[in-house]
Amino acid sequence: MEAPAMAAPRGALQSPLLGDDTTVSLDATPRRRSCAALAIAVALLALAGVLLLLLGPGAETDRSVRLGRHEVVSGAGAVAADDGRCSEVGAAALRAGGHAVDAAVATALCLGVVHPMSSGIGGGAFIVVRDAASGDAVAFDARETAPAAATPTMYAADPMSKFKGALAMGVPGELAGLHAAWSSYGRLPWNSLFVPAIKLARDGYTVVPYVANALKAVEANVLADPGLRAVFAPEGQVLGAGALCRNPALADTLEAVAEHGISVLYGGAVGERLVEDVRRGGGVVTMDDLNGYRVEASAALRADAMGFTFLGMPPPSSGTVGMALVLNILGGYKSADFLKGFLGVHRLIEAVKHMLAVRMNLGDPGFVNAAGIVSKMLSPVFADKVRQRIADNTTFPPAYYLPKWSQLRDNGTSHLCVVDGDRNAVAMTTTVNYYFGAQVLSPSTGIVLNNEMDDFSVPSSYPTPHHLPPAPANFIAGGKRPLSSMTPTIILKDGQLAGVVGASGGTNIIAAVTQVFLNHFVLGMNPLAAVQSPRVYHSLVPNVVRYEDETVVDGEVIELKAEAREFLRRRGHVLKGTVWSAVCQMIVQDLQAPVSSGSENVFHGMLTAVSDPRKDGSPAGV
Repeated sequence: MEAPAMAAPRGALQSPLLGDDTTVSLDATPRRRSCAALAIAVALLALAGVLLLLLGPGAETDRSVRLGRHEVVSGAGAVAADDGRCSEVGAAALRAGGHAVDAAVATALCLGVVHPMSSGIGGGAFIVVRDAASGDAVAFDARETAPAAATPTMYAADPMSKFKGALAMGVPGELAGLHAAWSSYGRLPWNSLFVPAIKLARDGYTVVPYVANALKAVEANVLADPGLRAVFAPEGQVLGAGALCRNPALADTLEAVAEHGISVLYGGAVGERLVEDVRRGGGVVTMDDLNGYRVEASAALRADAMGFTFLGMPPPSSGTVGMALVLNILGGYKSADFLKGFLGVHRLIEAVKHMLAVRMNLGDPGFVNAAGIVSKMLSPVFADKVRQRIADNTTFPPAYYLPKWSQLRDNGTSHLCVVDGDRNAVAMTTTVNYYFGAQVLSPSTGIVLNNEMDDFSVPSSYPTPHHLPPAPANFIAGGKRPLSSMTPTIILKDGQLAGVVGASGGTNIIAAVTQVFLNHFVLGMNPLAAVQSPRVYHSLVPNVVRYEDETVVDGEVIELKAEAREFLRRRGHVLKGTVWSAVCQMIVQDLQAPVSSGSENVFHGMLTAVSDPRKDGSPAGV
């Protein structure tokens, strides 16, 4: 079968990296590299696999300094991921001479093995890449799509099948997205980037506490599915922290993709086995769906706020435009000093509530015209109008924020950040949606199926005052991509790279990334404190502020101050503690003093990488 064609961009893109035509080849044969380069890269990445298994996170070089488990500084490059083993895999790719994209590919493949509840090649991704030399930034939309057979009413008879079981699966895009980005930027051989992930899947990896907790949370569903049970509960109970986990079928799949290219999934033998497993489970994804999957490559969406430039994803992501609207609302106050006090928390919550009401008008631009909403959400003039509706002494019922549609209830995900020695940058958020996606594992391929169809809205005949009607812009259609909260972001200051940030956590993502940005770049917190600081979340309906009150894996308690909670209550907010928060990764560059000369127009400052303690992640420096 033919490999799937890549779609032309939705908007014109002029890039010396992609050329005038942004169509990216999905050739089944990886690009040729010299035998010497291949041998070196494979050896280095294989060594990284051995080191991460023997030493665990924390392996370093003389050019990087670890400030603690969750923070590292380096002048040469850094990777921040949910798992220290995968951060080290990415750093090894950089040491082997790889581009930031090479490191992102190796890191993402590793995460799909050791954090399968959140990501993997059975899911989808948004990838933002900035080339330091040219300043160009490209957004690769590898979001899952609805199968051709999907319809708006396909879940009417069994609403549960929208989020559980093979029928909840969208056409996976992560692998195609990784290949598309690598085809444009990669320096290392494609197959070399798979070596650590294959080794982990075949030889086994240690289950970390966060993954063990996820397995326990969905234990009944893991035990109910033969594929999941064979991998994660081989002795009849789910694996606990410290146990060794193997997924030999996934190792075989990754080996096939490494050797023959992604067409083995999008049209070949691996895809045929996957489709057969999906069909047996009641799903409707076909070989035609896989063969027709298209990665959308376009210029990254650019937003300006608070003196910074943000490069991110266009719709169907609502992340970049949502963050820009909140920051422009807050940036319009006479002074940012209020952000240092509890009033800043109140104003942030109000801005987020207004943003949530607007963002549900967005959808896949291939199916709905979202240009007007995007322009509005990026407009400082619109932000000024919204700001005038914020009162410092009170909050309001949901209807005050003029919502038309019920909110998106997306879940899960994993985020990674990479900056290399040339200051090329990658922000990538990947997902299978819920814990272990559809809670089905394809036995013949080892792939965890996503349940991304649950991110679509579906028609309902029963809207209530507390449950607004579903958003028509996000209704299901064959080939359509569901709306998303994912917010992979590259931050510039005066044209230079200032940071890379993103988060997992579904609907909480936009508020989390916004708060982390404000903490570091506006309030001046050090990078770790900026990520670690307690956050607040809102979903507009119900009208409740959810504040963090959790004990993370390493035993630290993260909780919003009692004084802040009392301040918010006096303004009418209803508060509820939550342990379900977002998990952020961030890399920032110190623009005050160079650490090396670099190229003429590219600043090279010290990099600080942070992996969020909430998932017990660990970054790696080069």
